[in-house]
Amino acid sequence: MSATAGPALAVGEVLGDGSTARSRGAARWRSARPWLVVLGVALVGALVLALPSPPTSTTPGAPDNPGDRGARAAARILERQGVEVRHVTTTRAAVSAAAGGGTVLVVGDQWLSAAQVDALADLDNDLVLVDAGWALTSLAPDLVATGQDAPRTTRQASCADPDAAAAGAITAAGGYEDVGGSAVVCFPSSPGAGDGAYVVVEQDGRRVAALSDLEPLTNAALAQDGNAALVLRALGRSDRVVWYVPSLDDVGVVPDGASGTSITDLVPWVRPVLAWLALVLVVTIVWRARRLGAVVAEPLPVVVRSAETTRGRGRLYRRARAHGHAGAALRAGTAARVAHRLGLPRSADAPTLIDALVRATGRDARDVETLLYGPPPTDDPGLLRLADDLHHLESEVHRP
Repeated sequence: MSATAGPALAVGEVLGDGSTARSRGAARWRSARPWLVVLGVALVGALVLALPSPPTSTTPGAPDNPGDRGARAAARILERQGVEVRHVTTTRAAVSAAAGGGTVLVVGDQWLSAAQVDALADLDNDLVLVDAGWALTSLAPDLVATGQDAPRTTRQASCADPDAAAAGAITAAGGYEDVGGSAVVCFPSSPGAGDGAYVVVEQDGRRVAALSDLEPLTNAALAQDGNAALVLRALGRSDRVVWYVPSLDDVGVVPDGASGTSITDLVPWVRPVLAWLALVLVVTIVWRARRLGAVVAEPLPVVVRSAETTRGRGRLYRRARAHGHAGAALRAGTAARVAHRLGLPRSADAPTLIDALVRATGRDARDVETLLYGPPPTDDPGLLRLADDLHHLESEVHRP
């Protein structure tokens, strides 16, 4: 049995589709390249998320914020004096940390709910409220915010509180007023005023102090006047400070006071990972989406003659009894054609066109004006007369 030998195969050549190992590898690389890019972006994002978070923040009044509106300077001074500073951002963490004793500092109340304020009211710790007028009113109804529009100025103590007397003067804005007469009001907005930027009240065996302005606590103003003396004495009365700065994602506490647990507390990486995956998805969509190319002129499936279009529009005008629109179209067409014959530009105004027609035809200017710019026809006979008159006018015009 004999066999016919086929042609010798070149190196890298295969039978069938005529492809080579190199071409197949290039095709696989092209198909896998988008997924490799996505994988690389995801790996970079995972690496960024795995890096330790910076030790500073930009939250106003936070003890880890070194900026002008931060309070890192006050926190560091307290720590050097032997005071333990515990920074928390949730009510649950604040209640849990307060169980170990010490003073609870609350900076701002814009993110606090009534349930969260009630949880703070149930604490036995001394409280210091800074820029938290609503929370203070809930804790002590006799204290009301009255000087929110008072400007930030240097104020004298003018009270018997030892901490305020040691400070002498502070730089603050706003104020509180005691309508019940049970609180010590210091640093009035003006001499003899009933309000004050700093109030102290004894409540159920604990001391509640409130400062109407964050400014004395900030890094930028701590060294001014007696700001440092007041802040350090108010916060340094115990050897421990729970520094509570409420945050937007605070879930609060359950009604019975027990600690609540959110999904972000159990797996804190869920939110940043989801945000990163959403960003990767958006980038992939923008990258792989179909781009709109240049406008391509396509032939019309049906060619409609101009005469048919004109007759169709005329039928529409007739059906709608739009004699005025039909007359305006006839006048506009006639004006454009005679202007072109007379060598006038398209932007020529009505008086120029009328004067040129008068010189070309010898007609009266008023008749020409009435014919081109007169009242619209109101019926079919009037429209026919207008069409005939325009035709005669146009026939009288010759190119100069």
